[in-house]
Amino acid sequence: MKRILALTMTVVMSLGIVTGCSSSATETTTETQSATESTSEATGGLTADQRASEFVTVATGPTSGLYYPIGGAFATVLGDYGYKTSAEATNASGANVQLISDGDAEMAIVMQDVAVQAYTGEGAYEGAEPITNMAAIMRLWPNYVQLVTTADTGITCVEDLVGKRVGVGASNSGVEINARMVLDAHGITYDDITADYLAYGEAIENMKNGQCDAVFVTSGIPNATVMELDNSYDMVVIPIDGEGRDNLVSNYPYYAATTIPAGTYSNEEDVEGVFVYNIMVVPTDLSDEMVYDMMVAIEGGMSTIQASHSAAETSVSIESGIGDLQLPLHPGAAKFWAERGYE
Repeated sequence: MKRILALTMTVVMSLGIVTGCSSSATETTTETQSATESTSEATGGLTADQRASEFVTVATGPTSGLYYPIGGAFATVLGDYGYKTSAEATNASGANVQLISDGDAEMAIVMQDVAVQAYTGEGAYEGAEPITNMAAIMRLWPNYVQLVTTADTGITCVEDLVGKRVGVGASNSGVEINARMVLDAHGITYDDITADYLAYGEAIENMKNGQCDAVFVTSGIPNATVMELDNSYDMVVIPIDGEGRDNLVSNYPYYAATTIPAGTYSNEEDVEGVFVYNIMVVPTDLSDEMVYDMMVAIEGGMSTIQASHSAAETSVSIESGIGDLQLPLHPGAAKFWAERGYE
């Protein structure tokens, strides 16, 4: 597959704005980076020359979502560390799994439910050849499965979607996989609704025009597109709760019950819901030394990653560990995490 490099390194680097740097600050940064590189090499990473010969494409998501800026920050960190890098705008989880499998990306952000189903050949990937040449390197931030509508539709619960036109996400996208499982857990199939296979941004535009009744949005919170809808319309966040949620969490352990806190949008009270973690994955054929080296770079550049979005700031850190990962770790990442006390 021919790579479409939607974000060159020049653009990625623009995510970090540097102003008024003194020579002493530059020297300190250089010294810190050199020390980190020396540590990586001494403990099993790459040399500077080896690093400079490697190109890392980070598969992200649509430019309107969270994957794009956060994935861009990962590319920036690796570029600062000496790799040749780019961040690629994609259709997110489903596309990213395929890019990793086909060898067209070296890192990718993927929702864990999509990754696990692709790895096992279950759920949305039933009947397909399992994608086992993919491994996890770290947990990222939680994606909240949000179901939004406007007050004039009268929809107040998932069961009310029967007979309605629903934006379920682009076909085989992470959002669409979430939508299918949420509906199934509530005893609803696509035969019971009119499914619009559109990215949530497009589906929300259709809802504004009266061409769609409700839209599934899976992302960190708050989501900018949902906020824009909330600011202009009488928006309702539909709860995912009760027996349906119990079924979902029981059947798919990568989902967890949660709430969308009051005030996230114009909701005056907490809204019951579910989330699933995003994870970072790599191809299994990347060398252990390179994956370990990239993890050392990520650790050293965590402040840049956290500055890319509030979701990363609150949820992405080395201290978060790997306890929630359900996809096998790449051996190079396993070595990194074991050295830091996480196994």
